[in-house]
Amino acid sequence: MKKIGVISLGCDKNRIDTENMLAFLEKSGYTFTGDPADSDIIVINTCAFIDSAKQESIDTILEMSDYKQNGKCKCLIVSGCLSQRYMDSLKEELPEVDIFIGTSNYRELPQIIEEFEKNNTKIAIKNDINKRDFVGDRVLTTPYHYAYLKIAEGCNNNCTYCAIPKIRGKFTSRPIEDITSEARNIVTKYGVKELNLVAQDITRYGKDLYGELKLVDLLSELEKIDCSWIRLLYCYPELVTDSLISKIKGSEKIVKYIDIPMQHASDSILKRMNRHVRGQFLQDLIDKLRAEIPNIAIRTTFIVGFPNESEQDFQTLYEFVKRNRFDKCGFFAYSREDGTPAYNFEGQIDEDIKQERVAKLYELQEGIMAEKAESLIGKVVTIMYEDVDFDSQCFIGRMAEDAPEIDRVVYFTADKPVDVGEMYKVKITDRYGLDLKGELV
Repeated sequence: MKKIGVISLGCDKNRIDTENMLAFLEKSGYTFTGDPADSDIIVINTCAFIDSAKQESIDTILEMSDYKQNGKCKCLIVSGCLSQRYMDSLKEELPEVDIFIGTSNYRELPQIIEEFEKNNTKIAIKNDINKRDFVGDRVLTTPYHYAYLKIAEGCNNNCTYCAIPKIRGKFTSRPIEDITSEARNIVTKYGVKELNLVAQDITRYGKDLYGELKLVDLLSELEKIDCSWIRLLYCYPELVTDSLISKIKGSEKIVKYIDIPMQHASDSILKRMNRHVRGQFLQDLIDKLRAEIPNIAIRTTFIVGFPNESEQDFQTLYEFVKRNRFDKCGFFAYSREDGTPAYNFEGQIDEDIKQERVAKLYELQEGIMAEKAESLIGKVVTIMYEDVDFDSQCFIGRMAEDAPEIDRVVYFTADKPVDVGEMYKVKITDRYGLDLKGELV
């Protein structure tokens, strides 16, 4: 029986594609291994969002090609965004790769592998970017107590810096019944306690399919499922409606956490980015969220060094971050992506200046997050137990206001057994960098 090793790069939306792929391969009789040296077939599901992601994908492909040349691997497969976007050139530049597929060929992958093995001929299949094959079957690759739930594919926002619409196509919502059915299945099969809703823009959910925004209706259905936490990731600010805020506020399952990529605070930069709101709208939204839900954790991201970003534009962003004291915040140096409108904009910023500005913002934000962590010392918080850190001899948990994989964790000690995915009360005794330390109450 052939063993397949699969490497998933990039975002959690890409991870779900990988999990769908694994389900089809499993049904076809393949087994999986986490050891590339033990793999008969290696699949790399790639990312191509920004330059660093593309480079990671290329480096991983080259690293895995060594197992084909010097190990037991007989078939090297590249799928996902990098493959979809650059397939024509990659076929020439990466002769080590046997099969290239795009972003929605996963159902056909077992047959594609069979065809390759039969004819020993390289295969490259780029899919229609608006082809949709939403799949409910998955082999979970996250720890079983949490999972990501993709509610839509593609994007209509057409930000001038972003290539996603060219890779993933137009925004397409999944039917509510399909999403809730998948959620019930993974909760029943794996014991998932936390559902993290993802799409390029979850707040746009339903507009294309039902003629109106339906995220609140979807949430109402998901609340009926036997899980503990429901989390909202990637909400565009202009579509964070009063009804959505009210839904978050009144729900026992929807965690008081929202991820809203804001990207900048300067009106001139937001306009050049083709963002649909301006700085005052963002400020009003933050104030409204905190007035309605005082304990809400707001995560956001900003792009630094966009073309023509002046020192005054940067200072506007810096003061915006300083004033709003975000709970979580990421900063990215603008990546000049070919095929996007911003690629040809005048006023491209020197890379050293971009990195200098990113560093200043991270220094500011880390100070804010350290102060927020220290404010919890002495308090008792509820955490979901996740893992063990053997080096520190501590258990690891996470509060509802922290998303998996990207946010803060709580290291804690306990004098009795604890079960993964269960909730516990922990008294915070100290901070550990930007993380927290505590003891089971």
